[in-house]
Amino acid sequence: MRKHNFLILSFLTMITSPALSQKEIINNAEKAKQEALSDIQAKYDEYKSIALKIWDYAEVGYKEIKSSALLQETLRNNGFTVEANVADIPTAFVATYGSGKPVIGILAEFDALPGLSQEVATERKPIAGKDAGQACGHHLFGTASVAAAIEIKKLIAEKKIQGTVKLFGCPAEEGGSGKVYMVRAGLFSDVDVVIHWHPGDANSITMTSALANISAKFRFYGLSAHASAAPEKGRSALDAVEAMDYMVNMMREHIPQEARIHYVITNGGKAPNVVPDFAEVYYYVRHPKKEDAKEIFARVVKAANGAAMGTETRMDYEIIGGTHDLLLNRSLADIMQLNLEKTGGVHYTPEEKEFGKKIQSTFNYKAPAIETAAEIQPLKIVMDAGGGSTDVGDVSYAVPTVGMRAATWVPGTPAHSWQAVSCGGTDIGIKGLMVAAKTMALTAIDLFTNPENIAKAKEEFKRMKGDYKYEPLLGNRKPALNYRD
Repeated sequence: MRKHNFLILSFLTMITSPALSQKEIINNAEKAKQEALSDIQAKYDEYKSIALKIWDYAEVGYKEIKSSALLQETLRNNGFTVEANVADIPTAFVATYGSGKPVIGILAEFDALPGLSQEVATERKPIAGKDAGQACGHHLFGTASVAAAIEIKKLIAEKKIQGTVKLFGCPAEEGGSGKVYMVRAGLFSDVDVVIHWHPGDANSITMTSALANISAKFRFYGLSAHASAAPEKGRSALDAVEAMDYMVNMMREHIPQEARIHYVITNGGKAPNVVPDFAEVYYYVRHPKKEDAKEIFARVVKAANGAAMGTETRMDYEIIGGTHDLLLNRSLADIMQLNLEKTGGVHYTPEEKEFGKKIQSTFNYKAPAIETAAEIQPLKIVMDAGGGSTDVGDVSYAVPTVGMRAATWVPGTPAHSWQAVSCGGTDIGIKGLMVAAKTMALTAIDLFTNPENIAKAKEEFKRMKGDYKYEPLLGNRKPALNYRD
């Protein structure tokens, strides 16, 4: 009977307790934010150590064994429950802390790019014995996201906010479409909002969409023969690749100007005096609209079929990746913009300015002033889809999503460059990491403390998505775990 009365009393207290006023909500959020800013900054050296280890590992997509393990270990040591090997991907994981609603997700990446090994230097200087480098700054990405998640966990544990935080360890963003498989596996089904970021050369909120992307490896099979003594007996798979490439290049005149097609020949034979019986070419097809990307890709496949027919070879192809455009959310962007402004940009020491200017001297274009790394760009909506693609796009079609960029590289530094690798191995990169970690944590606090923020984001999400039913552009294939081989 006592237990029954206690439950009734608890229920009555719950329904009669006055809701917090807007002023109280703001005050509570502000207190939590000040604590978060201080806590994250106090762990500068710890997060720097983690990021530089991953910079040194420089593991490519789906091979990020040590990088993923390090982030998982860090989260476990901070009280998270970690589920590893999710979505049939050995290096993918989900780390969870808390209970109940809201559920806020944070994305973390950690894969490197092949062929971009680089020392911390102001000139091109590959590291001996290494191939890959963190040319897109994902060592910073993963570490900053973990830092933000740990701070939110601390606030939940201290009962200053209520709900659940989930850190998604997302492998193979660079062409492997890791998040697509995670979306397809339903890992975001209970998440209310997702927060992410990306390294860059300026501090801004992401309100520019991304290009939908379909990638595939086209493989041709011919007949080998002596290229001089009996060429008539051979059927060159390399000829087929070159014929395909020629036709696709001619096709560029007859596709929408917003489209992008690029390729590399990954296998063109082994010796000039042997007619190659196998050759392979790796293609990307991009367009702001996913429907147009699919249509253009179908035309590329026709070119491959024609090349095989004309060279009397056989062709097959394997879809490697496929990502959606980015569904933007202005409601969330406004919140994140205010928190980025509160956090502030990156300030260089005199030595860092000197390093930065030497890096800029290697560009073949005029770079922005070094001091712009300290500035916060105004919120600007640009619906031209930008120039890149990201598997965050698929997440944005599953749950309201918001992201930002932080100045982890010297202003003017392009992604996928040796200069980006070099900056990412210095405190220039770490300072940008801290800007991102703090801004994401502050944004999450606003979502945890004010349910109206989530409600508005979900309403906008439904309106922007419309009646579109999500389907992965890579179909039902299993993760391409060896796409970098």
